[in-house]
Amino acid sequence: MGDVTPTHADVLRAAGALAVLAVLVAAAVPVWRARGHRDLGTPGERATFETLHTASRAAPPLRDGLTGPGARRAVKHLRTLLGTEAVALTDERGTLAWDGAGEHHSQAAGTLAATVLDGGRTQVIDVRRLPHEVLQAQGWACEVLDCAIRTAVVAPVTDGDVVVGTLIAYGPSASAGLVRATEEVARWVSAQVALAELDRSRTRAMEAELRALRAQISPHFVYNSLTAIASFVRTEPDRARELLLEFADFTRYALRRDGAFTTLADELSNVERYLTLEQARFGDQLVVRLQIAPEVLPVAVPFLAVQPLVENAVRHGLRRKLGVGHVTLGAQDAGAEALIWVDDDGAGADPELIRRLLAGESPEGDGGGSMGLSNVDARLRQVYGDDHGLVVETAPGAGLRVSFRVPKFAPQ
Repeated sequence: MGDVTPTHADVLRAAGALAVLAVLVAAAVPVWRARGHRDLGTPGERATFETLHTASRAAPPLRDGLTGPGARRAVKHLRTLLGTEAVALTDERGTLAWDGAGEHHSQAAGTLAATVLDGGRTQVIDVRRLPHEVLQAQGWACEVLDCAIRTAVVAPVTDGDVVVGTLIAYGPSASAGLVRATEEVARWVSAQVALAELDRSRTRAMEAELRALRAQISPHFVYNSLTAIASFVRTEPDRARELLLEFADFTRYALRRDGAFTTLADELSNVERYLTLEQARFGDQLVVRLQIAPEVLPVAVPFLAVQPLVENAVRHGLRRKLGVGHVTLGAQDAGAEALIWVDDDGAGADPELIRRLLAGESPEGDGGGSMGLSNVDARLRQVYGDDHGLVVETAPGAGLRVSFRVPKFAPQ
């Protein structure tokens, strides 16, 4: 027998759960483009690649959830996957998007979706067997004699356990294969909707962490900074004025509301303001060294990721140290990542205490002052994964080093 080229629906049925497409496409598509190959092998291999590529084009519009603009951009790719005459996406309120023939049927898509929204089970509707009055009531009465829209397969799109919309595949008939393929594509769309909700949850969590950190800044730092500034008002008014401006710039940066990320350069500028205010208090007892590689200054980092680490070194690392305390702030290129660290030569800490701090347990008498460590650690893990949390090296009497790594590409 000769070769038979599989359709997209054939590939989908053979592939099973389409949730894996998001992972497969990320690896498959760039490799093909980098090699510049047009010959992708057998018809089956070509069909598989085309399906993966089509899914990769449908995924980004759905990453904001099941919205009108996203549905309108994604629906044409979903129709390509299914190979049907028309496809519609709906939510609880009605039709979000339509692609293909017979658009005069689009207004009825929301009505067809109602049963699936209520029951959560795929429905196959053969309009040829419906009474004429039902066709009229549901908007399915069609005056086009050769209209290809005769059957609808309506599959649920879910967010967790909740049905939030439907995917509808239209055609002249509904085979068992089309029903299975529609259900698989609907499950894949559901996975994209779930990822969108995870992104929103992550953003809300990061915003909550930032609000907590901002609230933690004000009690101790504001009081100490204003006390230091007040001490220079009569003796050195020009310096008091400069310190007051530094304090204003520091608080303006710390309390800003325009994003969860900033550049390392901006973060270090804010650290410089913080250290200027702290050195006004400690004088010659605090020595700061900077070891910053210029090439990592444009790297994106989570907002307020560095300053709390420096603050921890000054407040907790050096407060029990006799004589001059030294703090080193460094950042260097580490291949695909930037390595950022803060060292102090203070009293050090019990590693078990640090473990408790990173777990969010504030030790008695700390007053919440070490919350910055756990806050930064949690946000780094939320953004980059557990292998990018804080690394803390310490022992009693041995000082403390805190470091973390961030990718040099911009966060998504």
